[in-house]
Amino acid sequence: MKVRVFYHDKCFDGTSSAALFSRFYRERIRGDVEFVFSGLLHRAGSLFNEADFDGDENAIVDFKYSSSPKITWWFDHHESAFLSPQDQEHFEQDQSNKKFYDPDYKSCTSFLAMIAEQRFGFDPKPVAELVHWTDIIDGALYEDARTAVEMKAPAMKLTMAIESATDSSFGQKLIPFLASKPLQQIIEEPFVAEVLPPLLERHQRSVAILDERTESKDGTLFFDVTDKDLDGYNKFVPYYLHPESIYSVGLSKSHFRVKVSVGSNPWAPSEPTVNLARICERYGGGGHARVGAISFDVTQHDAASKAAKEIVEELRAHVRKERG
Repeated sequence: MKVRVFYHDKCFDGTSSAALFSRFYRERIRGDVEFVFSGLLHRAGSLFNEADFDGDENAIVDFKYSSSPKITWWFDHHESAFLSPQDQEHFEQDQSNKKFYDPDYKSCTSFLAMIAEQRFGFDPKPVAELVHWTDIIDGALYEDARTAVEMKAPAMKLTMAIESATDSSFGQKLIPFLASKPLQQIIEEPFVAEVLPPLLERHQRSVAILDERTESKDGTLFFDVTDKDLDGYNKFVPYYLHPESIYSVGLSKSHFRVKVSVGSNPWAPSEPTVNLARICERYGGGGHARVGAISFDVTQHDAASKAAKEIVEELRAHVRKERG
């Protein structure tokens, strides 16, 4: 039996959710299965290809909802979980007891662990370290910006490797290890250990570039690094460099998209009050109240730049109004 698991690619929580789902499924649903893992990315246009739903069962974790009858399992915690009101209605009418949603959870992994334990009798203790770190990383629960930027913990190094991987199979190869091994042992695996030194060096370069490129005004940061190979940069660097900030808007580029990243400083001097998911949804993106993103086709640089500048102005105007 083949179970295809679709997960949020280039994301520590997405990859960890796929790992935890596979362990839960094998232990509590059935053991004689072959798992096939497929990463999904937010991009312009259609997010799903119906032909890819070719498993005997198909699961989506840490990604938007699909109303396809071929999708048998779904777990998510994003505020912007539904592509349309029709999709949300479809979910609300579902009676399968295999589709679950709660935007109050810091990570999809911890949400999945709770559901698997309470509904299906799964024991989450062997993956407690993984659940702990997905909450910290996806919920930005670091003690301070320095901790988030220094990349000392194994989970931080894995996050960097996942987000920066140029090999599309890296996450798929990593998932079985996340489901079964301590994080320190995983970063010592040859296929992980060999990519870390150049990524750590790249991380240090990115700090210098963001320091040079970031404009700070009215509590809101803006930077454009679309001319640099910085897709997958550490999103906490701007707040480390500018602790006075409340919000940040960044433009970056990869081979398949131009991305507008919109975030809020977890250590901001005043509480962020703007729902960033709602702003991103207006441009076809989404996320959480405190962090969101919008993906444009790689040919739509001007549209992405226009959206980013509009969001920057909106956030700066909001801060000015709050400051009186």
